[in-house]
Amino acid sequence: MAKLLDTKATLQRLKHRYRLVIMNDDTYEEVATFRLNRLSVYIALCTVFVVLVGLTVALIVFTPLKYYIPGFGDQSERRQMIKMKIRADSLEQQLLYRDAYWENVRKVLNGDDPGKDTAVLSLPQLEQSTD
Repeated sequence: MAKLLDTKATLQRLKHRYRLVIMNDDTYEEVATFRLNRLSVYIALCTVFVVLVGLTVALIVFTPLKYYIPGFGDQSERRQMIKMKIRADSLEQQLLYRDAYWENVRKVLNGDDPGKDTAVLSLPQLEQSTD
């Protein structure tokens, strides 16, 4: 029940009216008068904040300022980077293939590869017919 009363009291405090008077310091003439409450000031400040954030984001997204942000490069640079990454991957794969090939050649020359028999076979000679 105390929470409900606190909520109502807070809402009432937000709705209390205040007067903001802007005066000329030399003549004490009122230049402007505003009737405000805390809720309207809160809403106005939130609106100004959202608009400023929106304008800042729009300024960065739709102008060349985005290229000054670290990590955000030009589109052609991104394409080049992707091409270079693909090329480096394929070169790395070719290097692995080449190393495996030379390792197999070394094993065959040293006779370390028991899976492949390179012994000379002695086959019987076929008789040739003289018809």
